Amino acid sequence: MTRLKVDGVSKVYKEKTALHPCSFEAEAGSCVVLCGGNGAGKSTLLQMIAAISIPTTGTTIIDDINIKDDRESYLKKIGFMPDDFYAQEMMTVEEFLNFYGAFRKVKKERVNQVVELIGLTDKRRELVKSLSKGMRQRLIFGQSILAEPAVLLMDEPTNGLDPYWVNRFVEIVNEVKKSGTTIVFSTHMMDVAAETGDLIVFMKQGEVIEKIVRKGTVEETTIQLMKLHRQ
Repeated sequence: MTRLKVDGVSKVYKEKTALHPCSFEAEAGSCVVLCGGNGAGKSTLLQMIAAISIPTTGTTIIDDINIKDDRESYLKKIGFMPDDFYAQEMMTVEEFLNFYGAFRKVKKERVNQVVELIGLTDKRRELVKSLSKGMRQRLIFGQSILAEPAVLLMDEPTNGLDPYWVNRFVEIVNEVKKSGTTIVFSTHMMDVAAETGDLIVFMKQGEVIEKIVRKGTVEETTIQLMKLHRQ
């Protein structure tokens, strides 16, 4: 079934076009990767899917719920990981996740599961302000998956992660897909896109250059993306 539909979404600021009309669909349990360099329009597109920014044209639909018709029900379907870390630094890791879990009525057992999944079990009683950049990135990732959303949106989720946790991120994404969650995330890392994306939307300067449905090996897909990047 079609879980997410992005239909002709664009964004214009005064006379500057940040994103030309973009459309794609994603099935339940699939991953769409928005791939490209800085200024490609990846974050702009994600923010509109996440209902943080209003499209100039077009709309987005999750499970037949159009954002324009029922914003509240639409938002309940989403988990969102921003590209910048904004958090209550004087909370502990555990308090932070419990705080956000309370909004979605997440059980304590799920919070414990997520703490272990993101590798912060031994940091659970430490203040957020004491965490390294990579740990903070893992924490905000944990917040986004707490409620096991229908659609998980992430903006540059691998920023600040060391090679081990980049690999773990790939593993976790592929596991989360199996639960039926649809994932959309942005990245400039071609290998990460190739390892996770069922559909890769390659973007440059606010335009979709090519949509790649993964069929070949990870290596073949990475090479294809590198060629697009060099053009």
